[in-house]
This record gives sequence, C-alpha cells and structure tokens, in this order.
Amino acid sequence: MDDTIKNKDGFIIDMDGVLCHGNNLLDGALEFIDWLQNNNKKYLFLTNSSERSPRELSQKLARMGIVVGDEHFYTSAIATALFLASQSPRCTAYVIGEPGLINALYEVGITMNDVSPKYVIIGETRSYSFEKIEKAVQLVQRGAKLIGTNPDRTGPTEKGIMPATGALAVPIEIATGKKAYYIGKPNPLMMRHALKKLGTDVKNTIIIGDRMDTDIVAGIESEIDTILVLSGVTNHQNIQNFSYRPKYIYDNIGEVIKKSKI
Repeated sequence: MDDTIKNKDGFIIDMDGVLCHGNNLLDGALEFIDWLQNNNKKYLFLTNSSERSPRELSQKLARMGIVVGDEHFYTSAIATALFLASQSPRCTAYVIGEPGLINALYEVGITMNDVSPKYVIIGETRSYSFEKIEKAVQLVQRGAKLIGTNPDRTGPTEKGIMPATGALAVPIEIATGKKAYYIGKPNPLMMRHALKKLGTDVKNTIIIGDRMDTDIVAGIESEIDTILVLSGVTNHQNIQNFSYRPKYIYDNIGEVIKKSKI
C-alpha cells in the first residue's frame, strides 16, 4: 500500500479541506508539498472553487508558506469557461460569481449580458441576493441554459461549513423547474482536463480529497486511485452513507507521509 502511493507519478489534490480551511493551513500540508517537490512528482491542485484565478490561489498559498507556480492550479471556473467556449464560441452569459469566474470567461471570449444571455452561470459568491436570484430565474424562463461551476452544496472554511455553488443554484432550479448542468468534480470533463494538464495516465495518478461526493467518486469513476482525508467535509460517520469507498483514508494530508513512510 505504501509503495503504491510513493510510486505514483501524478497527484491531483483538492485544496479546501485538504490543504487549508480558508486562510488557515492544515496539518501536514507544507510537508506533503515539500515531498512532492523534492521527489519531482507532477501535481495539480484541482479545486471546485470558482472564486479565484490560479494566480490568486498561488498567492494565497504563498502567504501560508507554500510556494508553487500558477501552472499547478486548475479550477472549476476554467473548466466551465472552456466547456462553454467549446459548446458555443463567443457566447454571452449572466453570471452570479466572483472575479475568478468572470475573468476565466473573458479569457475565452465569453461576454456578460443581463438581457438575453445564452447561459446563466452560478459560482461561489459572497454577494448573493434576491435580486440576482430573480434575474437568473427570469433569464432561464426566457430560454437561457443554467450552468453551475460545481455541485458542492457546502464547503469548509475557518468559520465552519458554509453554503457553496450547489446550494446557491437550488432556488433557481426550484423556481424554473430546470436542473443546472454542473462542470466541476465529479464531472468526467474536469478529470479529463486535469489528467491532460498533468501529463499522466490514470494508472500512475492518485487523487486526494475531503469529499466523498465529488473528489472520491470522481477518482473512482475515472479509475484513479483515491485518498480521502478527514480534515474537511467528510468524517468517519458519514462515510457509511455512501455505497463506495476510497482506496485509502487518512486523518489529514500529513498522515499520508507519516503512515506511508515516504
């Protein structure tokens, strides 16, 4: 078991609940990244969060003592932008989200439109309001397609568990009767993009996450080995709620090094 992890070429790592809670670094995160870098492993931080750009995420980790380049980050905002650009090049969208999502859309030629957009896109935001819900409902009822950057209903922060994109989309889904199409984990699109960016294959890659319903199922459905850490959303009790299991379970990412003796 220990050698299986040690000999992997590529590591796909979630951020929130694995490396950090908000702006607080979690136990073992710095040591684990040091091990990856010292052993020339390929690694990618694959996050369902759409709030920040890769550069902002890099700067966030740097403030906590982890120095990695922008190229090591892949977000649901980027995946959403690339998906929509492939489906409908240079389309328009009404967006409920933060700059990381808006900038990713602009970079692929998607522009903002609150009158007759092709898509209504929901991402994490701290400026959620009834007015935005009302506008989104009206636009979807007129024919706009509803997109969510990720299906997460909650996310871990230094303040505790908070609502995430999946929860924010629910009122719009209920009011319109339309289900959002979610791009982030566990959507296979996200995993294929991650493997391509990482440059490894499924047999030589492992995914580390804190959520059974996104990280772990994404790995299982992509035939990638999985590590669940119990430092985020999932605990020993609610693992039993799922009909599948991760290959490895650790209390935190630091335990991967200690217990695997790598």
